[in-house]
Order: sequence, then structure tokens, then C-alpha cells
Amino acid sequence: MTVRSAASARRPALAAVSLGMFCVQLDAFALNPALPRIGRDLGAGAGLPWVVSGYLLAAASLMMGAGRLGDVLGRRALLTTGLAVFGGASLVCALSPTLPVLVGARVVQGAGGALAMPVGLALLTRLFPPALRGRALGWAIGVGGVATACGPFVGGVLTEAVSWRAVFWLNVPVAALAAGCAARAAEPRNGCAPRPVGGKGLVAATAAVAALAVCTDRGPVWGWASGRTAAALVLTAALFAAFVRYERAAPNPLVSPALLRNRPFVAFTAAGAVANAATVVFLFVVPMSLQGPWRLSAAAAGAAFLAPAAAMSVAGPLAGRIAPARAAGAMAGCLGLGGAGLCAAPMATSLPGYVLAATGCGAALGVAGALALIATQAAAGPERAGEASGLTKTVITAAGGLGVALSAPAPGTALTTAGAACLAAALPLAAGARRGLRPFAERTD
Repeated sequence: MTVRSAASARRPALAAVSLGMFCVQLDAFALNPALPRIGRDLGAGAGLPWVVSGYLLAAASLMMGAGRLGDVLGRRALLTTGLAVFGGASLVCALSPTLPVLVGARVVQGAGGALAMPVGLALLTRLFPPALRGRALGWAIGVGGVATACGPFVGGVLTEAVSWRAVFWLNVPVAALAAGCAARAAEPRNGCAPRPVGGKGLVAATAAVAALAVCTDRGPVWGWASGRTAAALVLTAALFAAFVRYERAAPNPLVSPALLRNRPFVAFTAAGAVANAATVVFLFVVPMSLQGPWRLSAAAAGAAFLAPAAAMSVAGPLAGRIAPARAAGAMAGCLGLGGAGLCAAPMATSLPGYVLAATGCGAALGVAGALALIATQAAAGPERAGEASGLTKTVITAAGGLGVALSAPAPGTALTTAGAACLAAALPLAAGARRGLRPFAERTD
């Protein structure tokens, strides 16, 4: 295959994953500003938070299994299926006549996103050679970063100018185009026969992550000391214990023990969890602060947030250009800068100073989050790319739920708390960088 034909074979995959990342991330953040209007239009009240929570819970619960199934059933096929499911569910969301229909369609949307995202990253890892892999992953993650940063603004504008249904109508052609690109994408053959997945372990893992996600989502509402929260935690622990028991007995575990012994993979996944939790806090608190303490209108707050959003948008491509040998040091530096900015922002005495600190945070946290996904793929190697991306995406998505739980009761202190967590996470990563922690592909067989 010539260089030109190889490049043309990779383009549909990169387009599919990038467009899919955009849709999935947009829907994770664009609906919050639209909830009051949805409630008025559908005559609903108490169940409105499930429009967002149902989507996030489904996505978090299914990512681990989806990544592993992609290694077994084929990444291109699962990516195409996930994008088609996402697009179809978006159409149902746009046409929903009642809140229960909307929530159900949102759950299916989350399931489609969970199928598509881990296998999409794994497909790019398999398709692109090492010299180009980081840049490809960085571009795809960067497109998702655009949606993450601009989601609340886009959702608010579309809701005010057209309707909350426009957010879902926007997804339909984009998801259809992404699914078409995925169907045309190349997929290299596996070097060895795919390992089957044990059904008991898959069910236990999915249920355990779902229970944990419900706990982090509902904990602030129920109260962390309430009986329901305690019951959810006990159920989560029991399901994880069952998962561990099944995994020990399984000939082909869902998560290879060797992957968990891969120090670079574990280190970057843990640091990525902290970065994602801090990013969610950042995206929740900063726009709210611009309209609260800084007394800006919704439109002015959206305009002021454009600079932090732009900084986050370019983070993915920048992260993709960082050499693997420097990933640990770069991520430690970004976590340190992001943490310092989060701690400094509440002390800003002027609006320009606050926006400047937020812009620095957006850039640093964006690069750190993108590096986590890129570096874990490099550490795991192409053969376990789906398994690795599924586990990493599950961990960082669950950490994002903790970020929401942290922000809801005390947004005033959430930035400082998230900043301190970033600074703490930067220290062991910096120490690891000095000891030569590098995400070069390691054999995990």
C-alpha cells in the first residue's frame, strides 16, 4: 500500500471518531442550560435532572465492556453501530412528546456513545503508525474538546434562539455522517485471535460502575449520610467484589491483570481521572461565577467564556504533538499549572484577571486530559487498545461524576478543592517522570 493510499484509508476513521467525539461531548454538556425550557415544554418538574443523568450514567456504565467487546467483535463494526444508535436516539429525543420518552432516548444515546468512544480511540491506535498516532488521537480529542468547552454556550443559544430540540436535530446529520465514515474506515487485522469475554464478569463490571455512577450522581440530592446513599455504596462494593471473583476464575478476564500491573498505564489513568474531575468542576463553576459574582448577563458570560473555551479547544492537537518520552513531565506540569490557576481564580479582584486565570486553566487541563487518553493508549499497546481505552474512559468518566458532586453543594470552594487535587496529583507524576516513567507500548500478555 502506498503512502497516499494508506493515508486515504485512515481519513474516514479519523473523521468518524472526531465527529463522534463532538456529538457525544456536546450532548454531555449542552442540555444543562435547556432544562428549565424542557420542563415548561413537557410539563415536567421533578424528573428533569434525569435528562442529563440518564445519559451520563449509561455512558459511564457501558464503556468498559464496550472497549473490550471492540477487541473481540471488531472496532469498526462497533463504532459504526454506536454512532448509528446515537443518531437514531437523537432523532427520538428531538421528537419526544413527554419526559419519560426523552429520558429513555437519552439513556439509549448514552449507550450509543459508550459503544463508539472507546473503540473509536482504539481503532485510531491500530490504524495509525506510532509517528502519527499521537497527532491523530490529539485531533479527535481536540474536536471533542471543542464540544466540551462550547456545549453549555451552544445549548443556551440554540434553546433561546430556536428550541432545546435543536440540540438534538444538530446531532442527527452529524452522527449519520460519522456512521457513514466509520462504515468506510479501514480496520487492520489482529495479530492474534481475539480473546472471548466472560459474560459474568462483563455483567458484574457494568452493574458495579452503574451503581457507583448512581451514587455519585444522586449522593448530593439524597445526602451523603442518607440511607439510600449508604445502600448504593454497599451495592457498589458487593458488585465490585463479585466482579473481582469472576475475573480471577475467568480464562479471559475483562481486564487483564497484566494491564493493571502496567505502571505507566495506571499512572496516566489516575492522573487523567483527577484532570477530568477538575475539568468538570471548571466547566460547571466558571460560567456560573461569571453570571453570579461577576454579574454578567447570559450572553456576556458566554462571550467572556470564549477565551477559556478556545484554550481548551486547541489542547488536543497540542497534546498530540508531545513526544511519549515527555508525556509524564508535560502532564505533571499541566496539572500543576491548572491547579494553580484553579486556586488563584477565586482570589481574582477583576474580571479580566478572572478570565485570564480561567483561560490558563482551560489550556492546562485540556492538555492534561488529552494526554491521559493518548498516553494510556501508548502504554497499553495496539493489541489491547480497546480494553485500555474502555477502562480509562470508565475511570475518568466516573471521576467527572465526582466533579459534579463536588460542585453542586459548594461551588464557591469547588475550584480551590479541585486545584489542590491537581497539585497533589502532579507530584507523583513528576517524580515518575524523573524516574523514567514513559508510556511506551509494553507487552501486557
